Amino acid sequence: MYFAALLARTEDGWEASDTELDDVETLSDLSDLAREAAAEAGAEDDTVLVFIEQEDTWFGVVRVDGEDDPRIFVSDAAAAARSSYGEILLTDELLGKEPDGPGGIDDLDALDLDGTEDGEPENADDEDEDDGSGASAVPAGPIGDTGLLADLGVSDKELLSLDSSDALSDIAEVLGAAEVLETVR
Repeated sequence: MYFAALLARTEDGWEASDTELDDVETLSDLSDLAREAAAEAGAEDDTVLVFIEQEDTWFGVVRVDGEDDPRIFVSDAAAAARSSYGEILLTDELLGKEPDGPGGIDDLDALDLDGTEDGEPENADDEDEDDGSGASAVPAGPIGDTGLLADLGVSDKELLSLDSSDALSDIAEVLGAAEVLETVR
């Protein structure tokens, strides 16, 4: 089961909205969705956080500040890679791949997002295979910008130590947005 929400920082505090990711296929689509939410909240140049979690398996946070490039953190890249929504966050840049290089994705719009919601690979035997380069395509464990929430009160060490089952609630608590997040849960 997935949960996705947007938190937009406004002059009056944080505003939360739940969001459907069915029409989101790329990180660019997700960033556009976040910017639209910021505009609706009257916070176009302010911070918008996108929270995505798969129950007790992994969570991701995408931070969009105005027109800046999005910053991403994923708690468990290998688990997220087995999920259609996780694949949105695991860009070639985040994984340290060149888009046209070995193991890279030539066209992010060509990702086959099959809507699998259980996070399990279609064939459990595929889980341990590599991309033919001798290295696993996606590393196990956290990946991304561990400092993306530091200025909001969540240090990189705190972010890395969060338990996937309570992480988004814990982050929202530090931000002072726990109540607004719970209203969209």
